[in-house]
Amino acid sequence: MAIVAERYTGASIRRSEDPRILTGAGRYVDDVKLPGMLHAAFVRSPLAHAQVRSIDVSAARDLPGVVAVFTGAEIEDMTVPGPDPLVAFFGDTGPTPEFTLLATDKVRLVGDPVAIVVAESRYLAEDGCDLVEVEYDELAPVASAAAALDPASPPLFANLGSNIAREHPRAEFGDVAAAFAQADRVFDFHIDVHRHQNVPMEGRGCVASYDPQTAVMTFYAATQGVHVTKMGIVMRLGIEPDKVHVLAGDIGGSFGLKIGVSREELAAAAASRAVARPVKWTEDRGENLTASGQAREESFDVRAAVSNDGDLLGLDVRMVVDTGSYPSMGAMLAGIVQAMLPGPYKLAAMGFEATAVTTNKAPYVAYRGPWASETFVRERVLDLIAHELGLDPVEIRRRNIAPRTEPPAVMVTGRPLVGVTTMESLERVAELADFPAFRRRQAAARIEGRHLGIGVATFIEAAPGPRSQDGPSDPEGMEAMRLRLDGDGVVVLFTGQMPHGQSHQTTLAQIAADEFGVPFDQVRVVVGDSDLVPFGLTGGSRFATMTGGVALHGTRQLKAKVLDFASHLMEVSAQDLQITDGNIWVRGDPESAIAVTEIARQAASGDFGPGVDANLEVEAAYDGGAGGWSGGTHCAIVEVDVETGLVSVERYIVTEDCGALINPAVVEGQIRGGVAQGIGAVLLERSAYDEFGNFQSATFMDYLMPTACDIPRIEIEHLETVPLDADVNFRGVGEGGMIVAPPTIVNAIEDALSPFGVRIYEQHLPPARILELISMARRAS
Repeated sequence: MAIVAERYTGASIRRSEDPRILTGAGRYVDDVKLPGMLHAAFVRSPLAHAQVRSIDVSAARDLPGVVAVFTGAEIEDMTVPGPDPLVAFFGDTGPTPEFTLLATDKVRLVGDPVAIVVAESRYLAEDGCDLVEVEYDELAPVASAAAALDPASPPLFANLGSNIAREHPRAEFGDVAAAFAQADRVFDFHIDVHRHQNVPMEGRGCVASYDPQTAVMTFYAATQGVHVTKMGIVMRLGIEPDKVHVLAGDIGGSFGLKIGVSREELAAAAASRAVARPVKWTEDRGENLTASGQAREESFDVRAAVSNDGDLLGLDVRMVVDTGSYPSMGAMLAGIVQAMLPGPYKLAAMGFEATAVTTNKAPYVAYRGPWASETFVRERVLDLIAHELGLDPVEIRRRNIAPRTEPPAVMVTGRPLVGVTTMESLERVAELADFPAFRRRQAAARIEGRHLGIGVATFIEAAPGPRSQDGPSDPEGMEAMRLRLDGDGVVVLFTGQMPHGQSHQTTLAQIAADEFGVPFDQVRVVVGDSDLVPFGLTGGSRFATMTGGVALHGTRQLKAKVLDFASHLMEVSAQDLQITDGNIWVRGDPESAIAVTEIARQAASGDFGPGVDANLEVEAAYDGGAGGWSGGTHCAIVEVDVETGLVSVERYIVTEDCGALINPAVVEGQIRGGVAQGIGAVLLERSAYDEFGNFQSATFMDYLMPTACDIPRIEIEHLETVPLDADVNFRGVGEGGMIVAPPTIVNAIEDALSPFGVRIYEQHLPPARILELISMARRAS
């Protein structure tokens, strides 16, 4: 069937009288204003799966104020074919689907871009999109992982021949057969994790400005790393690296969405080069929800070998992940889930295999703890087993947590559990929650017809992880930083990290100020300029250890260099000098103090002859030191209204170990933000599709977000128990809240509904589903 569509104008994409509402963008890209700047909008597919028969852009090109319209084929002629830049960056070597930046032969999701309109204003660009006519031949949609696994399903990518994006072959750790042979009980579970997404305050966006005189592309980006974005532009536009300059400022959140450079951003850059004027694109909220990327749609078939006493002897797991339409994080996920699935437990045997499939949905992107499903599955399985054996959820964890020993226990998948304080966090949360008192209150409430529940879950995250025998502790390698003392006496740190709400500038300035001996406001942190900062990427909870560590050691290097220079001016050995409160003085002689600003001024003033190094700048690198784990235990108390299905979270407790705290307020902000996202994921958020691949959650009327009314006061207690490194014992904390909050909440809901015999094998629990579970349990009893 041939379908003619002018553009996608469903509920997700609506124009607004206020361009700031239209864009949904935050400060940085939205505030970029350049002379002669044009604005871009995209024609997007209204169909999930279809052949593109023809595209007519003549009417759009004739519209006054429209400067250019480029189809997918024209963009392809202006760019360099190649793999997805982000997939290439992560070194993925699996089968590579062939596709274009803008759709040419077929569209693979509702919202797939097929043309870009560039005009004098965003309004005119949107009007131009309305005039583009695209003729499609609709294809059968592949709207679920089950459909994708069917060999008869039409392949999204012809060169792959099927919708199997990646097979992760079976791996066994320990003696799996023996573990199941020795088990008193074997349980089988099917557990689903639903599709939901990042939803940052600021969507994706860029301003691409190509200068034909210098052949330089300046690219203003909302990104998690300016150099990764630069790599993508270099690869797909065929520009020499020294001719690409990427800038980023205050980014309004990301949670993994803005790693690298998107197809739309690359098209905007190609358009800027073609028209020789700056081109700005910021996605509106409908585009963000529909096409930017989604995450977490995974299913697990789990067999668990268990003793009658509750010892978890072995697991055998098959995972299926729905990666959506275009390649990204999803096909690379299985290896991380496999490595982390044992968690902090003394599991002796595990089998694991996985399949990643392509469907007509938005691409799978990284989302705050991309491997989080391993924690959800493991912590749900423990609760389900506890129910079957009549054990307390805390007690089954006590039985199975690996003890802290020397040498440390090792996960069955191979990583040492060095410094892990899971048992301490579990015992402390049990004490804070006072389980015996809660059980008494729960029993009294049930007499009144109220249903309270309590849930616990525990986790660890590699932040950056323990040091391996043959390399750095962080899998992404060394972290670099450039540091200098400017002529005005300010200590300047140049970092490739790109903060987008994590207060990196604050924490790095604290470390440098403390180590160097100057006031906090005498430190400046430079980010977001590919011409100035070393390579780096924000993500994976690596900042605290890796960047904090290089800041600490780099500041010490810079301080030593400054003291050496000062020793020549003050005619005293550098070993006899110290810096405190912004002054350099001879130990024991406060009257000798000279301000750091004066030393810096003199260093910048001229040549001091041979043997005196007045270049007060260093380059530092850090391998993560001893590394380590972050982790902890969370506990939730909920009340479920069994008449309406509504869940209220009465109390939420966190015991967290992320080592030494650089800034407690920043750490607790990260924890609370992650917990809020986890609560939202269970009770509210879902990226829903119908059986035809139509997206059903394209506005905030349908994709529900938690508000302050939905989130309780989150009680946090910190454990700082095991220093591992001589200097750097702060570890990442950005993802833990989002990783462990979902199983904590689901465990509590199941506990509240235990009088009905409800067992839960999924993550998304809106009111209608809770009522359905109660009804199903009643009918089964």
